[in-house]
Amino acid sequence: MSEATFHTPTVVLTIAGSDCSGGAGAQADLKVFQHFEIYGLSAITCVVAETPREVGSVHPVPPEIVAEQVSMLLRTYPVAAVKTGMLYSRAHIEAVAGALDGYAGPLVVDPVMMASTGDSLIERDAVSAYRSLLFPRATVITPNIDEAARLAGEEITTREHAEASARRLFEKYGTAVVVKGGHLKTKRCHDFLCGENLACWLDSERLDTPASHGTGCTFAAAMAACLAHGEDLVDSFKRANSFVFQALTRGFVWNDPEGRPIHALNQNAEKERRTVR
Repeated sequence: MSEATFHTPTVVLTIAGSDCSGGAGAQADLKVFQHFEIYGLSAITCVVAETPREVGSVHPVPPEIVAEQVSMLLRTYPVAAVKTGMLYSRAHIEAVAGALDGYAGPLVVDPVMMASTGDSLIERDAVSAYRSLLFPRATVITPNIDEAARLAGEEITTREHAEASARRLFEKYGTAVVVKGGHLKTKRCHDFLCGENLACWLDSERLDTPASHGTGCTFAAAMAACLAHGEDLVDSFKRANSFVFQALTRGFVWNDPEGRPIHALNQNAEKERRTVR
């Protein structure tokens, strides 16, 4: 009888909401982790009834249960990076921050504030908790244009505005910042990373696609995976950007029972592209 062979993959924890459509939240994060050969753990903060078209309802998990999930996973597994997504309320952020005490690895904070449909996904008092409890301890925060504008308290309509807001957020919280520019009304997409002694712009083709649900989650999860593998911030930023572009380029489409198309990202597109002959 042959002996079993055991492998020790890198482990990453996502602390996020559950998206029943599988396109965003913890489900999307776990798909990304799988692509990057990461063993993914998940602590669920909310159960969200949603599709790419609409958010039906949000059901928060009690904060003490969120904290128990995080604490149990951190004391059991060799977690190499943590990524946070939808945290919903101040109480949830406080619970997560407390459970992360003693964790010293990379922390990617995606300050999820609204769905791609425009529906709010956090309570009003959660923003101040992000500012005081999570941003100062993060390795990098990854707001989109709308989230960065809310955090910086200013309108962002140009590439220059995005850079200025990212720099102000870095100076205020002392953490690296990626401002994702997909929502800018520009011909190309502009994403900007700034941090201690680093600044990096990535410009990419703007794709005409409705398959954008979950791009923010996917990007932040890819950054967490790369950081867990030991890549630096700039390389992680570049790989995550490329990964999302491929996921958008080779997205999925189905028809619903009424014959209307519904789209999704393809988080395995980059691997498919490499294996096509």
